[in-house]
Amino acid sequence: MKVIKFGGSSLASAAQLEKVFQIVKADKDRRFVVVSAPGKRHEDDTKVTDALIKYYKAYIAEKNVADIQNWIIDRYRGIIDDLSLGQGILERISKSIIDLASLPIEGNAFLYDTFLAAGEDNNAKLIAEYFKKNGLPARYIHPQEAGLFVTSEPGKARTLPSSYDKLEELRNCDEVLVIPGFFGVTTEGQICTFSRGGSDITGSIIAAGVKADLYENFTDVDGIFAAHPGVVKKPHSISELTYKEMRELAYAGFSVLHDEALIPAYRGKIPLVIKNTNNPDHPGTKIVLKHTGATIPVVGIAGDDDFVSINISKYLMNREVGFGRKVLQILEELNIRWEHIPTGIDDMSIVLRARELTPIKEQEIISQLTRHLEVDEVEIERDLSIIMIVGENMKSHIGVMAKAAEAFSKHHINLEMISQGSSEVSVMFVIKTEQEKAAVRALYDSFFNS
Repeated sequence: MKVIKFGGSSLASAAQLEKVFQIVKADKDRRFVVVSAPGKRHEDDTKVTDALIKYYKAYIAEKNVADIQNWIIDRYRGIIDDLSLGQGILERISKSIIDLASLPIEGNAFLYDTFLAAGEDNNAKLIAEYFKKNGLPARYIHPQEAGLFVTSEPGKARTLPSSYDKLEELRNCDEVLVIPGFFGVTTEGQICTFSRGGSDITGSIIAAGVKADLYENFTDVDGIFAAHPGVVKKPHSISELTYKEMRELAYAGFSVLHDEALIPAYRGKIPLVIKNTNNPDHPGTKIVLKHTGATIPVVGIAGDDDFVSINISKYLMNREVGFGRKVLQILEELNIRWEHIPTGIDDMSIVLRARELTPIKEQEIISQLTRHLEVDEVEIERDLSIIMIVGENMKSHIGVMAKAAEAFSKHHINLEMISQGSSEVSVMFVIKTEQEKAAVRALYDSFFNS
């Protein structure tokens, strides 16, 4: 039994939907199909989700929304006409889009989520209709009917544990179930979305709920590469990753899979494979709990930018009980999330995403550190990137760090900080952003081309 999810680029046009149909039809075990909203047909196109955001903004601003309504409906009409599906499904989708502009604005915390979810929801209706017309027994099912209930947290919904018992009952359905991704329903019946890109999350939740043998995530690439193809020319594809390795790579910039999507499948011990809708015969990249065979020490190299570091120095810091807690309490009170904390005996650095540090918060941090904690020095270092080498097998190989350091030295790349967790799944290097691409290339050459 398989759960299969298709991203927006796989569902952008009638031609893409024909590929999707053939993929689902080719394997009778593909019983649950999770879909995104239609994505871009070409580089200059607009995603349906982005159009729905524009629709929402116009509606709450009490502007005329007729043009944007028509654009969204015409987008679905084009696919429906090309697939010769008839007017019934178009009328159903049109009514759903137009009815959004009758929802209450005041006091409606879930209005934005309801607008956004319409892209996936209407696409699922269309795809189920297309499958049925072509002889594949299929049925659209709303997350509420499926039993996907979530917390009342607009834009960041979390699955309620009780959902999994209800979702397991879907195993008894005879049809192929087409399920809209990206959102669930609260116990009060409100539409509530996961974070952006959350169709991956829906697929993972469904896979865990029905206890699938495999979760197939179809995108527009042949799996996951050892480095970003935009940085390294023709990097080799990775055939197998563990969940821990994928989590590290997703955190550090690999955007093929939403990192939160790993959690339900990981906990449900469901293997996951990332494949290409446009090249379905390619084996893709499989994500498993443990490697099934021998593997190289470093499986992937990732880089991400837009980090800052709060660098703190205080003589005899290590002898001051509770100093670290007091520093982190300052961040907590300002609602700031930290990423990494490399330390020395008299200094510590707190690495943050730059978006966490507003000018007001920055001044408050400096003020509290100097006045209340009496630090000797504090500075904010900007324009930083993190580079990560990832591989669960690193811990059993000697010389990985030496090889990385040699690569940096050879290419004149200065290291600001180094950090490694106790699991030894990854090593993180902090460097200046201007050297990020050069660092990724240097590491790739050292670990893969040599």
